[in-house]
Amino acid sequence: MSKNKKILVTGGAGYIGSHVARQLGLADESVVTLDNLSTGFAAAVTTGDFVEGDTGDAALLDKIFAEHDIDTVMHFAAHTVVPESVSDPLKYYRNNTASSRTLLEAAAKNDVKNFVFSSTAAVYGIPDGGKASEDSATQPINPYGTSKLMTEWMLRDLAVAGGPNYVALRYFNVAGCEPSGVIGQSTPKATLLVKVACEAATGRRPGVSIFGTDFPTPDGTGLRDYIHVEDLATAHLDALTYLRNGGTSSVLNCGYGHGYSVREVLAAVEKANGEKLSISEEPRRAGDPPELIAVANRVREVLGWAPKFDDLDTIVQTSLAWERKIAAQDPSAYWTV
Repeated sequence: MSKNKKILVTGGAGYIGSHVARQLGLADESVVTLDNLSTGFAAAVTTGDFVEGDTGDAALLDKIFAEHDIDTVMHFAAHTVVPESVSDPLKYYRNNTASSRTLLEAAAKNDVKNFVFSSTAAVYGIPDGGKASEDSATQPINPYGTSKLMTEWMLRDLAVAGGPNYVALRYFNVAGCEPSGVIGQSTPKATLLVKVACEAATGRRPGVSIFGTDFPTPDGTGLRDYIHVEDLATAHLDALTYLRNGGTSSVLNCGYGHGYSVREVLAAVEKANGEKLSISEEPRRAGDPPELIAVANRVREVLGWAPKFDDLDTIVQTSLAWERKIAAQDPSAYWTV
C-alpha cells in the first residue's frame, strides 16, 4: 500500500489518463479514477477505484473527497476535438472550463496540495516561426485552446490565493500506445493522424487524407512534434514527484523538440504495415499552422524528464499493434466498436 495519500485522476478512463493511471499503479500509488465514459472505457482503468460520473458534478466531488483521503488531483477530463470546439464552443467552455472550475473549488475546499493539469499546445495558436516555448505568446485560435488556457489561468490565480501548487503540461501531438498492449487508444471518431493512419492500414477506414501539400516545409506537408503517450505519462509522474518535493507551480511544454511531416508519418505507417495506404490530397484546413514544434528544454530541466520512446517507428508500431487487435476483434482490445 502506498505511503502517500490518494490521487484523483479525472478522465482516467480515456486515452492519456488511462496510461498515466496505469503508471501510477505500477509506482504503488493509490488512485481514484473519475470518468463519465463519454469517450473513455471502464476496461481501460487498470488500477485503484473507479467512479463513473462527471467532473462538473459538485455533489459527487464532495462525496469522493469525503470517502477518500486525496491530496493530489491529475485532471485529464476534457473534450478535445478542435473542429467540434469551433462548431459547438459552449460544449467546450462548459466541460473544459466550467467543470474545471467546479473541480478546483472542490480541490481548494478539501485542501488538495498538488494539481497536475492536462493542457495543450493549442494555447499558442500559430506561433511565430512554428516553434513554441513556454514564454511564447498564448493566442489560441479555437475554443478548445481557449478553454484550456482559461483553466491554466484559474490554476495560477488559485495558487496565488493559497490553493494547490500545480504543474500544467502543454501537450503537443500525443501518439502511440502502451507497448505491451495492455491498454491503447480507441477514442471514437479519432482525429489524431497516427491513429487515423493506423485505422486505414487495418481496413477500419477507407484511406487517409493529407490536408495541405503546399506548406513552406521540406515536403509541403505540415510538421508536428509527436510525443509517445508513455513518455507523456512519465512526465506526469515526474511532475507529481516535483510537487511533492516542494516544487513551485510551473507550466511546461511536453514534446520532443523536433517534428515529422504528415508524409513522413504516413510512410512510417506503410513501412510498419508492409503495404501502401490509400492517400488523398486535400486543401489546407483553416487554422492549421505549417509547423508546430515544442521548445521542450524546460520540462527536462525542471522535472528531470528523460523520454524513452522518442522514435517515430516505435510510436507507429505500438499504435498499429493496438489497432490490429481492434480490427481482429481481440477480446482484450476492450472497445471493439
